[in-house]
Amino acid sequence: MGIVLILCVVLLLFAFYFRFAIAITRSNSCLVGKTAIVTGANSGIGYQTALNLASRGCKIIMADVTDMEDSKLDIIKFTNNPNIFAKHLDLSSLKSVRDFASEILKSEDKLDILINNAGIGVSKENRTADGLHPVMQVNYFGHFLLTHLLIGLLKKSAAGRIVFTSSIFAFTNNLSLKNLNFDLENPNSIDKQFVYGNSKLSMIMAADIFAEKLKGTGVTVNSIHPGLVKTPIYAKTCAIHKNLFFEMFVWLNQYVIGRDPWEGSQQVVHAAVSQQLKNTTGNFFGECAPIWKPLKAYNKQLCKDIWDASEIYVGLRQEERL
Repeated sequence: MGIVLILCVVLLLFAFYFRFAIAITRSNSCLVGKTAIVTGANSGIGYQTALNLASRGCKIIMADVTDMEDSKLDIIKFTNNPNIFAKHLDLSSLKSVRDFASEILKSEDKLDILINNAGIGVSKENRTADGLHPVMQVNYFGHFLLTHLLIGLLKKSAAGRIVFTSSIFAFTNNLSLKNLNFDLENPNSIDKQFVYGNSKLSMIMAADIFAEKLKGTGVTVNSIHPGLVKTPIYAKTCAIHKNLFFEMFVWLNQYVIGRDPWEGSQQVVHAAVSQQLKNTTGNFFGECAPIWKPLKAYNKQLCKDIWDASEIYVGLRQEERL
């Protein structure tokens, strides 16, 4: 009975923290004349981010693998902003990433904001057609390539910003150069539980190195974690991973401690528009404030090794490298 009472108290404390410690951006920045790309914009945090930026007058390019027509029309209706465009982007295909970037380079004179947000929690497959692990490719490798391909447009902006949507699960990782492109040889391997966290840690590492390499160009790069958000990613993961403890976590997230997508999007929007962050780069944000990164993100050699290997994995050409 005592243990149950303690667990209930702990749960209530967690619920109080996650529900009432939510930071909301106070920035009122107008984005008229600016252009933003939001990946994973059809639902969840991506949709709410696109909706917020659109309400500020920003031209929005919604990028997703699914049909976005309804979502696009909803944003136009809710914001009275007609400059909303939906373009197909399949991050699990390097060719699709290149085709998307090529189309953007032809149609846009500049790019002000790039939100690398799309993600998946798990995959039934172990490899994409590019020979990469699907979770690592959609969450990390695809965005790594996309960012490189669009750097030129971002530099043409007066103050370009790149935001990588990471996760609090970046702290639960076993990332190494060896398992960067995770290969599930043993179906019961515990390593598969860390793939999502590894992909999100890789995004933080990439954001930091992009920030360093782009100093002096006017382009800033930061990563964020949105907290535990009620998005379809958990339910989809639960449907594939038949794990009692994970199912309990999903239940807690959905009904007790989880934030709604609008609340989660506040971290992304803050990093993308706040005037206070005009010259801030290379930070990891939570609750609209800089926080400590996972320890491995401070390992300079590991970060460099991950970056160098990523250039090879995505087939980055010499002239595309920073």
